[in-house]
Formats: sequence, C-alpha cells, structure tokens
Amino acid sequence: MSDARAVVVGSGPNGLAAAITLAEAGHEVTLLEAADEVGGGVRSAPLTLPGYVHDVCSAIYPFGRISPFFAGQGEALERSGLRWIRPPLAIGHPLDDGPPVMLVTDVDATAAGLGRDADAYRRLLGPLVDHWSELSPQLLAPFNVPLLHPITGLRMAAFGWNAIQSARRVAQRFVDVRARALFAGAAAHAILPLHEHLSAAAALMMLASAHVDGWPIVAGGASELSHALAARLLSLGGRIETGVHVARLDQLPAHDAALFDVMPRALASIAGDHLPARYRRRLEGYRHGAGVFKLDIALDGAIPWRDGELLEAGTIHLGGTFEEIARSEAQVGAGQAPERPFVLLAQPSVFDPRRAPSGRHTVWAYCHVPNASTVDMREPILGQIERFAPGFRERILAVAAMAPADVERHNPNNVGGDIAGGRFDLGQLFTRPSRRLLDPYATPDPRIFLCSAATPPGAGVHGMAGYHAAHSALRQLSG
Repeated sequence: MSDARAVVVGSGPNGLAAAITLAEAGHEVTLLEAADEVGGGVRSAPLTLPGYVHDVCSAIYPFGRISPFFAGQGEALERSGLRWIRPPLAIGHPLDDGPPVMLVTDVDATAAGLGRDADAYRRLLGPLVDHWSELSPQLLAPFNVPLLHPITGLRMAAFGWNAIQSARRVAQRFVDVRARALFAGAAAHAILPLHEHLSAAAALMMLASAHVDGWPIVAGGASELSHALAARLLSLGGRIETGVHVARLDQLPAHDAALFDVMPRALASIAGDHLPARYRRRLEGYRHGAGVFKLDIALDGAIPWRDGELLEAGTIHLGGTFEEIARSEAQVGAGQAPERPFVLLAQPSVFDPRRAPSGRHTVWAYCHVPNASTVDMREPILGQIERFAPGFRERILAVAAMAPADVERHNPNNVGGDIAGGRFDLGQLFTRPSRRLLDPYATPDPRIFLCSAATPPGAGVHGMAGYHAAHSALRQLSG
C-alpha cells in the first residue's frame, strides 16, 4: 500500500504526528493548514514589543520528549534544529507563609521538602515514576487492559484507582499545607473542580512527568518545535500547504484516507452527509470545558519573587493553599470568573536568552475562566503575581491579553478558550469523542478519521492522538 494517499487537515502537534507516522509507513501524505504557518497551539510571536518572543498558546511541554511518539522522533527532530531546555526546577509553588514548595526531578529530594508528608508522597508518586517507561504507552493511549502483561495490568489498575478519584479525596493522604498545595496545583491542570472525579488523574500525570523529565521548554520559542516537525515530514516526502481552509470534504485532493486534527463539531460540519446522522449528532453534542484568559508580559528585569529560589523554576503555580485553589476552580466550574484565580506562569527567558533583549524578560501566564467568558482577568492575574513578587508591576513594559475568544481565534480547536480539547470528565472519559471504545479515531466512514485532542489521550503536546489515529488509518489501508 505504499502508493496510498493520505490527507491530514490541521497542523497542530497531533496533525503533524499523524502525517509523519503515515509518511514513515511509505504513504503519500499532504498536510493542509488553514493558518499561514504550521503549529496550531504550538507557535510563538512578538506579541508585546519587538525582540520579545512569546509563546502564543502552549509554552511548557511535560510530554514533549517522553511521549512514545516524541521519544521515537528525538534524533530526527534534533537534526532539524530542535533544542530543548530543562530548567533546574520543574515546578515552584509559593505560599504566603514559609518557603515555596519546589519540585525537582528526584522524588526523594522533592519529598524531603514536604515534612510529615514525605513518605505519603513517595508512596503515591514513586511507583508511577519508577515504571514510567512501562506505563506511559498505556496511559497515553485509548482505554485498554494490558492482559498480555499482568504485572503492567496490576500497576495500571493501581494508577486507575487513584486517578479516577477526586483531587480532594486523594489529597486527604497529606496532613500539611505544602504537599496539599503542590498536589492542588498539579490537579488544576485538569481544568476541573477539584471535588470532581478524575481530577486526581491530572495531578498524578503532571507530577510524574515533572519527575521524569522536568517540564522542558523549546529553545527559541514554541514555533521551533512545529518547524522541526514540519521539516521531519518534508524529509519523508510529505507535502505541506498553508492558508488552505477546509470547509467541505469535497475540497480535499484525491485520497484514500483523511485525518482531521479538528474538534468533533468541526468534523461533523466538514464531513456532512458522509457521516450517518446519528454519529454526527454525537459529534455535535461533544462538550467543551472551561476556557483560559492569558497574559503575555514584557519586563525590564526578572520577576522579583519574594523567594529568589523561584527563579530556578520553569513553571510557577500561583494560588496558595489547596483550599484557595479548590475555591478558584469551583467558581470556574460554577460558571463564575474567580476572584482570586489559580494562575499558571512560565518564565522562559530566564533560561532562554533568545526570548528577550539582554536584561529583559518575558512572562507567560493564564488562569481558568468559564467557557467563552468575556470578563477581563488582567488585574486578578497581575494581583496574584504581585502577591508573591512585590514590585512586579513596576517592571512591566507591555502586556498583551488574550480572552477566550482570542485564544479560539489563534487556534479554532480551542473552542470558547478550551485548551484541553473538551471537558475531560467521567462523562467523556470512555466516550471521547463518541461511543467507539475500541477505535475512537475511526468513524462510520472507513476513509475518515479524527486525530485531535478530542480523542485519547486528550490534552497536551504529546502527538499521541495523531500517532494512534494514523495507525488506525494504516489498519484500514491495509484491509
């Protein structure tokens, strides 16, 4: 089947991963992108002032080197110029009282800073980190039971027992504020209220990936990752066409398989009558989660953290205690803009001087808001930064704000500002994007496949949705 033709629509990391996987199998691949450049949510631009490189959507890549897809492409991407930078500390979590909680790659060293909760933290994270290479292919895949590997199955069951619970329940294993705060900040990546089932899954995955690879950034900006992936595809003989907006299936060139890195509702609109009405209704009923309000900031110096150790961390979680973060996420879940939002902040220029003029710095920060919210969150976000870095406002040279509508304009897959590709709750855990459990990438039309973050394993720059969708298409192409 080396002469089979495949078309991939959308050049986010999943679309690029799908195209590369198909091209590696010897197929003729054409990648179509509506924007003028590839990347989707993995792009960078001078959003504030000339000479300041800001990551437009994503900035930190917990799975950028360690997902099975990226691990397999590591050497090829390096040959295309990709370079990763790993900050000395993965996560910093400041508190009003006492030193910040710091996560380093070593589980024992991190646990040592958690006082009475050191042993509980080791018991919770140690097995997942120790067996990451064995478990990650299962965790970053559609739902499956590894029956051929009973030990792996038991370890997956242990993970699942913890992951399906709420972050609030799992955090009850900790008695002090420091471990509870660290866990809450990681759990908030789920963009779910922390009392909901499955919110603990994000905490476990985020913390484990931080221990395994330290949450690296891309040297020169996020676009460098997309450019390297595009170069890899071109080296395999693939074609890339930008500025091509696909609204109907008949716009595609002749093909044997079409893979779409789009959201389910978009696929229903594009495919139209090529898909049965019942399946289209399921796609149209796909639920999106909360959105984000984002700030990109140019500074005339580094962030003046109250505790200078935070300058060693690539990612900072700003929200204080577990209870404060839980309150903020619960307000978002109830459709309210949080009064004191949980803020995720990255300071890439501290580790990558290419991001700003000498002595100057960039800041990337966002908080969660209800989907499609129009509330201006600039002051609440700046207030949370100032809370832990007095004098921060005095160093601001320029601020660029992105409300949920702006986030969606930059990347249409972020519907209403939802950067997770859909609400990841129990209602959509096993039916993402519809009830096709054995192969969630295939559709009733044997030539149409979905490969976006609306398919397993969901949100994140890991390429695995595209990788698995490509293998689904390869099975179909081979009969």
